[in-house]
Amino acid sequence: MNDDALSPGEMRAWVGFLAATHLLEHEIERQLKSDGGMSHGDFEVLVKLHMAEGHRLRMSDLARQVMISKSRLTYQVTQLERAGLVRRTDCDSDRRAVWAELTVKGADELAKVRPGHRRIVRENLFDALTPTEIEQLGDLLNRVADRLRHD
Repeated sequence: MNDDALSPGEMRAWVGFLAATHLLEHEIERQLKSDGGMSHGDFEVLVKLHMAEGHRLRMSDLARQVMISKSRLTYQVTQLERAGLVRRTDCDSDRRAVWAELTVKGADELAKVRPGHRRIVRENLFDALTPTEIEQLGDLLNRVADRLRHD
């Protein structure tokens, strides 16, 4: 076996991870399109803004939180702004910064799709696991995410 080849156990875990994430992502995309005409990426932006103090974040902070490039976020926020879900405003304390802010319409749309999103995640992920397994999964995935953030 090659030194860099995955072991059978690693391959099984990798293939299972890929299948589970792709299938879950497909179900989430389907639900969000059906319930609100939005993508999972749009949903993530709206959630991050909803959770932020004052329902707004600097564009650079929002890009870090949703883990996409600033240029991709600019395009996405432009689309959300056209739909009336987000508005951009200048930052008084930093002339280079721009705020992205959740609008009332954006909060309403988010409230409309959130119950379905939670249902899809619960039915397709958490209902398949025990409470102990959910804790373990959270620990494991956060460890991987922390490694990727710091490497």
